[in-house]
Amino acid sequence: MTIQQNTFAAVPRAPVAVHRLRIIAMASAMALGALAGCADFSGITPQSQLRDADSFGLTTPSGITSVNTSANAAENAAINVPAPLDNQWWRAFGDDTLNQLQAQALQANPSLKLAQARITAAQAAAQLTQSATGPQLNAQLSATRQRYTANGAIAPPLAGAIESSGTAQLAGSWELDFFGKNSAALQAALGNARAAQADAQAARVLLASQVAQTYFSWVGLNEQRALANRALAQLEETLQLVQDRFNAGLDTPLDLRQAQGALPEARLQRELLDEQIALTHNALAALVGAPNMPLALTYKAQAAIMLVPLDKLISANLLSQRADVTAALWRAQAADQGISAARAQFYPNINLTAFAGFSSIGLGQLLQSGSQQWGVGPAISLPLFDSGRLRANLGVKTAERDAAVESYNATVINAIHDVADQLASRQAIARQQAEQAQAAQAAQETYDATQQRYRSGLLNALQVLNAETAVLAQRRQAADLSTRALQNQVALARALGGGFTATTPPADRETLSLK
Repeated sequence: MTIQQNTFAAVPRAPVAVHRLRIIAMASAMALGALAGCADFSGITPQSQLRDADSFGLTTPSGITSVNTSANAAENAAINVPAPLDNQWWRAFGDDTLNQLQAQALQANPSLKLAQARITAAQAAAQLTQSATGPQLNAQLSATRQRYTANGAIAPPLAGAIESSGTAQLAGSWELDFFGKNSAALQAALGNARAAQADAQAARVLLASQVAQTYFSWVGLNEQRALANRALAQLEETLQLVQDRFNAGLDTPLDLRQAQGALPEARLQRELLDEQIALTHNALAALVGAPNMPLALTYKAQAAIMLVPLDKLISANLLSQRADVTAALWRAQAADQGISAARAQFYPNINLTAFAGFSSIGLGQLLQSGSQQWGVGPAISLPLFDSGRLRANLGVKTAERDAAVESYNATVINAIHDVADQLASRQAIARQQAEQAQAAQAAQETYDATQQRYRSGLLNALQVLNAETAVLAQRRQAADLSTRALQNQVALARALGGGFTATTPPADRETLSLK
């Protein structure tokens, strides 16, 4: 025993720093040992994959097998990429009234303000997540008046006494993100914030297209009403001619009754047009945020409205031109980061903690040097048994990631379908307008010939009015096709992205984890 005591006494005491290193090493060894036995997330893997441009049948230049969403994507898509639209594409129509309506709608419509509020919320959530990646510092100041039990572990003179105690200290902590949990959560939050920004742009494009289409509908209805007024005036002239012929004994009572019966039908059609014009006006007022106020709209002929030049091809660049597609991709990437954060929760949490301040019984001694206290050291925690909570959380995040990926794929399919429909309608309307123009020319030539024969005394005025009826019918059809053509231009501009440009390009699709 003596030799052991002397030997022990001969060993110098290790410095405090050495003891701390030993403690950290032991804790790390214990954590790694527990990790080997408990961090099990096998069998929980994503199942869905983002589809590339080729799988959607989009046009890509030779040698490019996947969609590039970087800033120079337009350069890589060669001649197949349509020129990007201006974000105020509606100005190309050359209609001042439409420009004024768009400016008012984009400033006052509640849907855009709602989208902006969602951006603010998403950005705040990202800032909240980012705060977890840095050190935390708290100040504590407390004072307590307390009677200490006389029958407990506290010895006299405190036992049974009533004393005041106080604490004034700073406490700090810093979680060392060795396994990337906080950084992955931050990237997920940033991705959701960017998706909210893209959603706001999608809402802007949708609102602008709704305003333009509703306005062109209003213009077309006014065109139809002008033609309805001319048709009504023609029927009144026809009725007068039939009345004169009836009085002269040239027409029968049945002819007179038929001419009289056509007038109520023409007035009905005009009333229906007036109703549609009023409803369309109300829709425009609601879109610009003034639902109970009359709009000072200046009617402009359809022929004076210019068409927007748009490319006929659907290229791979469509995937970066549409805000809804970009938002869906960002959400898929954010969900992928959510999986990384969920997996990192299986690993140890390592925190550095420290505190320094004063603590005393008796407030008069609180700031004396003897009341100083401080401490510093690491803290390592590892979940050993949680009844499957972490695996369930990882399963939820994995399912959310798969849902986000499939949502992206569906969004791309809908976008391609949208553009294809608008292009098909554009071509069909162009063919219909060509055929209608020929029919209108034939009706006009017949009317001109009828007028000449009428002036020569070979035909009566009733036959001239009947020929004019065919001309008016063709003009109504032309006005309807012009409205459809203008609305199709708006729909195609929206389908091609409406001038959206991503300020921050999403990561490449290949970076998403597939295991």
